[in-house]
Amino acid sequence: MVFSSPIFLFLFLPLVLGLYALAPRALKNGVLLGASLVFYAWGEMFFVGVMLLSIAANFLCGMLLDHYRDGPGAKRALALGIAANLLLLGTFKYANFLADNLSAAFSAVGLPPVHLEPVHLPIGISFFTFQAISYLIDVYRHEERARHNPLHVALYISMFPQLIAGPIVRYHHVARQLTERTVTVDGFAHGARRFIIGLGKKVLLANPLGAAADQVFALPGTELTPSLAWFAVVCYTLQIYFDFSGYSDMAIGLGRMFGFTFPENFNYPYISRSIREFWRRWHISLSSWFRDYLYIPLGGNRLGGGRTALNLLTVFFLCGLWHGASWNFVIWGLLHGAFLGLERTVFGRALDAAWAPARHAYAVLVVMVAWVFFRIEALPDALTHLAAMAGFATGSGTETVGLYLTGEVAVALLIGAVAATPVAPWLAARLGGVAARPEPAHEDAPPPPLAHPGLAWGTDLALLAVLILAAAALAAGTYNPFIYFRF
Repeated sequence: MVFSSPIFLFLFLPLVLGLYALAPRALKNGVLLGASLVFYAWGEMFFVGVMLLSIAANFLCGMLLDHYRDGPGAKRALALGIAANLLLLGTFKYANFLADNLSAAFSAVGLPPVHLEPVHLPIGISFFTFQAISYLIDVYRHEERARHNPLHVALYISMFPQLIAGPIVRYHHVARQLTERTVTVDGFAHGARRFIIGLGKKVLLANPLGAAADQVFALPGTELTPSLAWFAVVCYTLQIYFDFSGYSDMAIGLGRMFGFTFPENFNYPYISRSIREFWRRWHISLSSWFRDYLYIPLGGNRLGGGRTALNLLTVFFLCGLWHGASWNFVIWGLLHGAFLGLERTVFGRALDAAWAPARHAYAVLVVMVAWVFFRIEALPDALTHLAAMAGFATGSGTETVGLYLTGEVAVALLIGAVAATPVAPWLAARLGGVAARPEPAHEDAPPPPLAHPGLAWGTDLALLAVLILAAAALAAGTYNPFIYFRF
């Protein structure tokens, strides 16, 4: 079940909200946990057992960490818990990838290949595994105490609003909210607005852009022209942003509707003027997770330029693998890691002194080139697409952009190009008398309120129109992919 589906919008969510509102305080966590397990079981029935196994293992490791809180056994308990989580993730996500690569290596030296039946990937396993590791590390670091009630651990790991597409909610962000939270009218209203914004991003922008991108990416390389190749990448660049940030908006909004405050996950990444800035604005919960739990423990930037570059490449190699078991994901991660390292050299100092539009063009170009490897599964196909973008296309010209640039796609491109910048918040700040935030928002920072009552009413009417349009599109059976199945 996904958020942008009629069964979720018109049956599951209203039913859960009603049960949650009617339940006494002592039973609210139980209602939310039950709803989360049903949500996951809807499409992953067998793998609910995998999630419950993860919950049980992390609860027991948390109890061990609490028992050995200041003793030598704490490190062993932490290592055991992290190893168990990574083993679970590796078994389901990387077993076939490893078998395929071993088979290729064995074939090269004349050995028989490794045969492994396809292993189904449980949706969201990367997200809930990272949350489980966060629980153990936060307890080990004494940032929060371990939970002695297994239902609290179960709710933290399986909470349906952010279970399958993030944001990655670290334990210390919500530890107190698991037992001490209140649903207010204003908080619920804010959550509903945020959910509708995310739904609109996903259904009205990401879906039509994704449909156009998929059609062009499906063409054989011999039919690509430079304009078609760039058109596909532009559409995908906007699709993945509005798809991913839309899901994050819906998750954050759902959290507020149940009394939780989840961290922000996106802050207009395509206005960045460096790859450093891009990763302060893109998937903030993931980049901060890797920063705090891997990059800094590896030494961060404290051990010299060479070690810093190695640490960045290591982190982004793993970041690429986290996104999917494919060498193209690894290339995507290494490209970002390499440019992050490059920006810590004299190149970075020159970049900081360059003309702002040139810096912006550089950052967007690097991101778009890297998206080609993220989107296309086979390396030869990705290289062919990049060659077409560079002007080395072999297409006959029978396929043109006009065949794919429908009115709906054109409107989505136009609105998307504007909505990917902070123009709307800037206008709201001007009209509503609220100071705009000039700096990237911290992952925990709430959005500024709309101060002017008239603006708030106008916003609500616009959001009602977005909800009606999105619901109509879903009811009509519009193209509605779920691009996080590999996560």
